[in-house]
Amino acid sequence: MDILRKIERHREEEQKLKWEGTFADYLALVKERPWIAQSAHSRVYNMIKDAGIEDVNGQRTYSFFSNQMFGLEESLERLVEEYFHPAAKRLDVRKRILLLMGPVSGGKSTLVSLIKRGLEKYSLQDHGAIYAIKDCPMHEDPLHLIPQHLRNDFYDEYGIRIEGNLSPLNVMKLEEEYGGRIEDVMVERIFLSEDKRVGIGTFSPSDPKSQDIADLTGSIDFSTIAEFGSESDPRAYRFDGELNKANRGIMEFQEMLKCDEKFLWHLLSLTQEGNFKAGRFALISADELIIAHTNETEYRSFISNKKNEALHSRIIVMPVPYNLRVSEEEKIYEKMIGESDVNDVHIAPHTLRVAAMFTILTRLKDPKKGDIDLVKKMRLYDGENVEGFNSADVEEMKKEYQDEGMSGIDPRYVINRISSTIIRKEVASINALDVLRSLKEGLDQHPSITSELREKYMNYISLARKEFDNIAKKEVQKAFVYSYEESAKTLMDNYLDNVEAYCNKSKLRDPLTGEEITPDEKLMRSIEEQIGISENAKKAFREEILIRISAFARKGKRFDYNSHDRLREAIQKKLFADLKDVVKITTSSKTPNEEQLKKVNEVVARLVNEHGYNTTSANELLRYVGSLLNR
Repeated sequence: MDILRKIERHREEEQKLKWEGTFADYLALVKERPWIAQSAHSRVYNMIKDAGIEDVNGQRTYSFFSNQMFGLEESLERLVEEYFHPAAKRLDVRKRILLLMGPVSGGKSTLVSLIKRGLEKYSLQDHGAIYAIKDCPMHEDPLHLIPQHLRNDFYDEYGIRIEGNLSPLNVMKLEEEYGGRIEDVMVERIFLSEDKRVGIGTFSPSDPKSQDIADLTGSIDFSTIAEFGSESDPRAYRFDGELNKANRGIMEFQEMLKCDEKFLWHLLSLTQEGNFKAGRFALISADELIIAHTNETEYRSFISNKKNEALHSRIIVMPVPYNLRVSEEEKIYEKMIGESDVNDVHIAPHTLRVAAMFTILTRLKDPKKGDIDLVKKMRLYDGENVEGFNSADVEEMKKEYQDEGMSGIDPRYVINRISSTIIRKEVASINALDVLRSLKEGLDQHPSITSELREKYMNYISLARKEFDNIAKKEVQKAFVYSYEESAKTLMDNYLDNVEAYCNKSKLRDPLTGEEITPDEKLMRSIEEQIGISENAKKAFREEILIRISAFARKGKRFDYNSHDRLREAIQKKLFADLKDVVKITTSSKTPNEEQLKKVNEVVARLVNEHGYNTTSANELLRYVGSLLNR
């Protein structure tokens, strides 16, 4: 009953939003709220802008696409700022078809679908309100009623430009029903809806021999010719083509370049002049954003055909490559699994991350500089700190290949293999090794993977496995440390006390005996060696730490365990090194003694309570790490 009440409430809210009045009433609304007369391009841009725009480290992020599009920030910024924004300002790009070009399962269809669904919701809001001539099949802009010779005067008074002419059907209605009195023409508020074919159209190519141009531009209703006496009577015409119905909103061309040429020619005048030819009528005006998508192969074939040159200049191509960041790829899989019926299966921590590592490695191109490998590049792209490299190096790498991200493994393949693992294993838990095994097996069944590519991808699976080995060892070792953070903090404080005494050439006071002692060189070196600090570089490293502590103090901040990435890594490795033998013995013992068993149970509990494992995946992780340490 609760859902029925919600449906009823939604219906009541929609009823409240409905509006109907004369054209004179509508002009009063325009005077008060001029944005209701905005163009389709402007409405799309304002919809995205109103949802929120943030600037994070020089990169614009749009809340409109949040939690739906992952790792495509640069592409989305280019799309919004190079197409939607200038188009909203009535610059010439609005007279272009927006063509999204990218690999399969790269997010093109999702992007278009988001804009469609967004417009449906936005038209229910005040700033997205749309008004049309009542009962018009094309939901025509009421301002088309203003005669051409008065439009300059209208602009002077209202500050709004009018583009487009009154459709043949409304020309006839104006004369016959309203006696030419435009102020009496009825206007209504409309709400965009793909299902109801209001302001959102979708055209998908089919067999060129059977598909009719009427699917785009409407058709003559032969059953009414006897009544109206002529095929050129607009009342005898069905204005129900996708171009008619998409007026005031968005028109999606699915796989546009697969369309027969006769369908594409209609787009020439629609994009450039804002009108198209239908039946035996004058050109029909339409205000709609045309968005299409295709893959790179079809696009290259299209532009190589000289017959298509007229369309080339009317297309703006926006590349939509694959995501190249591991953390964002992981979110894609989480979203896909969350939408499935297997979202109750326990997926061990790092499983999706390791799968994402493999996927990203297949999409990256080998760095041109010899001092960096593909794994380091993957980490840098994901925002990790890699010693010896900075953000400038990342930007330089991104410029090395213009087509990076336009090839590689698609998310659908990976999620198919994850799904296969879940179904085949028939247990309530899967881990990274299960998924890597499934990815490996699936390469033989992938139709588009050559033997050369297969060998390359097998190597990437091995690299992802090595990354998982490191993650697994750290996870277990961290779980073995009792009160890990406290132990790390104690060790770091001890190190910092010794560094401060060393740099200031002073002594420390023993907390138990109270006697003065020299800085513990052995302790400092045992930590510094964990991250490769040489004997010659130790002084500079220690001074750097001291400078960082002073900088924090000046800002009123406390230098803690997470204040210096390299020092944190060194502390972790030192703790892990001290515990390695304990971990090795405990996890690999076939008949653990009571003390070992107690330790294992403590570790399993910590992995479950603090790290997100369940009992099954925690025990599997322990056994695996035990085997790694015994190699």
